[in-house]
Amino acid sequence: MRALLLSLGLVSGLASAATAQTPVDPRFDAIATLAEAKMKEYGVPGVAIGIISAGTTTTRGLGITNIEDPLPVNAHTVFPIASISKTFAATAMMRLVEQGKVDLKAPVRRYLPEFKVRDSTVTRDVTVWHLLTHLGGWEGQVSGPDRGTETLTNFLTTITDLMQVAPPGAAWSYNNAGFSIAGRVIETVNATSINQAVRDLVFRPLGLEHAGTNSNDFIVQRFAAGHIVRNGAPALQRPFGASVSVTAGGVGLCITDLMTYARFHMGDGTANGARVLSRESLQLMQTGQAAKQATDDSIGVSWHMRHVAGVRTFSHGGTLGGHILLLEIVPERNFAIAILTNSSTGWRLIQDVEREALRSYLGAAYAVNQAIAHRGLVETLPSVQPGRQPDLAPYLGTYTRPNNSYVVRAESGKMYIDNRLVTFFGPDRVVILDGPEAGQAMEFVRDAAGRVNWLRVTGRVAVKAP
Repeated sequence: MRALLLSLGLVSGLASAATAQTPVDPRFDAIATLAEAKMKEYGVPGVAIGIISAGTTTTRGLGITNIEDPLPVNAHTVFPIASISKTFAATAMMRLVEQGKVDLKAPVRRYLPEFKVRDSTVTRDVTVWHLLTHLGGWEGQVSGPDRGTETLTNFLTTITDLMQVAPPGAAWSYNNAGFSIAGRVIETVNATSINQAVRDLVFRPLGLEHAGTNSNDFIVQRFAAGHIVRNGAPALQRPFGASVSVTAGGVGLCITDLMTYARFHMGDGTANGARVLSRESLQLMQTGQAAKQATDDSIGVSWHMRHVAGVRTFSHGGTLGGHILLLEIVPERNFAIAILTNSSTGWRLIQDVEREALRSYLGAAYAVNQAIAHRGLVETLPSVQPGRQPDLAPYLGTYTRPNNSYVVRAESGKMYIDNRLVTFFGPDRVVILDGPEAGQAMEFVRDAAGRVNWLRVTGRVAVKAP
């Protein structure tokens, strides 16, 4: 392992020298140096970093694409960006809104008459807006088989009995299924496959030269293979499986293209001299649509919104097959950062590097007990100071969602969620105190009557049993 890490460090240095722009802001060099140290600490083979600051874009590749067939990560190495793809889906949808083909507040059934979930009222009333804000309320951690151009059409036939864990809008809950349904809406109104629609509506207008939506696109690129880290050692993830849902997680591209995309979302809606979206549509995507109950964060149209020391950020992360990734934009400060990793431990590197970048470039640091809501990747609280513990009785019970259940119990005045010891650090917010998940937050969510009715774990709610 030591030899492998030393080789990663050597290759990282070569890749950095080859891809960095000159002159480089010393703050960027410090961020890259931190990333290299974290790669060794967490066993991350490859990283691509991009930062936009004061109108200048700087990118750097660190490490290697694949421990068994190593190539240096460079500015055009393609990473599958997993759930960051959801912002591409929303961008495509907003283009269709501007073309008069979609109304965000229209029922999904206007565009997909065959759409059906378990609850008939939800089937009738749920809107496109609910899909793009994770507020549909049904179980969202589902996917279907790869059926080529019929994948999303087939997906609709598999969701007719999805558990409704909450009424639409009642409990924010991360929902991949909603974005797959949104993809089928895009296909239908655009009269093309979703792969073609995303190319036509996003990739080509923005000039994203290395972007793709499936393995056929990725195989002809220098590709960052995913790795799973066990006992500190990375191993190649086999087989690689691209997401079958383009709009939930199937886009892949290089750091250069991703920074072009970030610059577009911080701009005026034009790209390459042509109007792609109006300023108003970009602003709508960056406007809070609903609060993520029991957190300080909110959801925009696909973007996850939060404030760090008064700085308003919009971000999305991703997790897929040994890849962990993040894109974060701060339009009011003309700042963006993207961190792409090809390791299952990449989330640890991302949170360390992101926090330092916000501090060094924007002077923004997380407050004590500032919860971090789910953005598509695992995160932990940077610092926790437990508060006064409330009466535990309203929280106790069993919370369920398909394939998951959580037992909240009290023992000797302490609270456990399953076997994890937790403590309250804010109203309805707990943090895990021990084990490999230490530092991760969970939230209890109340219904309209003020009763504790849901438990949100890594962004997904489970409903309390009667």
